Amino acid sequence: MSTFTMGVDVGSTASKCVIIKDGKEIVATAVVPVGTGTSGPARVMKQALEQAGFTAIDQLDGAIATGYGRNSLQEVPAQMSELSCHAKGAYFLFPHVRTIIDIGGQDSKALKIGDNGMLENFVMNDKCAAGTGKFIEVMANRLGLTIEELFEEAQKGKPIPISSICTVFAESEVINYMGEGRPKDEIAAGVIDSVATKVVTLCQKKSIADKCVITGGLSGNEYFAELLSKKLGRTVTPLPDGRYAGAYGAAILAGNIAK
Repeated sequence: MSTFTMGVDVGSTASKCVIIKDGKEIVATAVVPVGTGTSGPARVMKQALEQAGFTAIDQLDGAIATGYGRNSLQEVPAQMSELSCHAKGAYFLFPHVRTIIDIGGQDSKALKIGDNGMLENFVMNDKCAAGTGKFIEVMANRLGLTIEELFEEAQKGKPIPISSICTVFAESEVINYMGEGRPKDEIAAGVIDSVATKVVTLCQKKSIADKCVITGGLSGNEYFAELLSKKLGRTVTPLPDGRYAGAYGAAILAGNIAK
């Protein structure tokens, strides 16, 4: 008899859900662009259940919640750290991976994993929004752009320095540049370059192995992966489905528990 398990990744800015069959076959994926404290988690689970042909979580053989808001999901029977789930999920998507760079809404992380996909070491920036999705969102809003438009502009411009490590002060720098009439593409390029520099600085706090991938909201962004590759001096591979890494890992680990 087949086993069906669910992983729910409740982030600060998005909710992701995956249902897998027998620990390897993906039967449903869903994402809702709002996270903890909203209707996002309930909506994303409903969407995934409907895709897989179920109506309730208790029809599944197991489920694990992970991410920033994992403890808010009372209907999910188990919770697990996003570190372990991202490690397992990224390994599932890209078995050669040994280093994961995860850009979340509220934090950024660098994870080193072993040959079996188990977490070996990590370093996290959770003290400041700089180098996170929230930082990018704030700067895009200040420039009157969507996040997608911010990256489009960044690819056209030569980056100007944005040196502040604090989001508030960095935003002031952007405002000053706008007041000086500097081109929007140069400011956008400076913003993205600043984020990449902060992520690389984080990665350099630990020994980073080769075979790096990006997970999180920027996982499929080839431009950002190229920028990180140049700054790190090694190839960083974008994962098109990397935003689901945490949910994939949670679903796989739920299957291990169900056995």
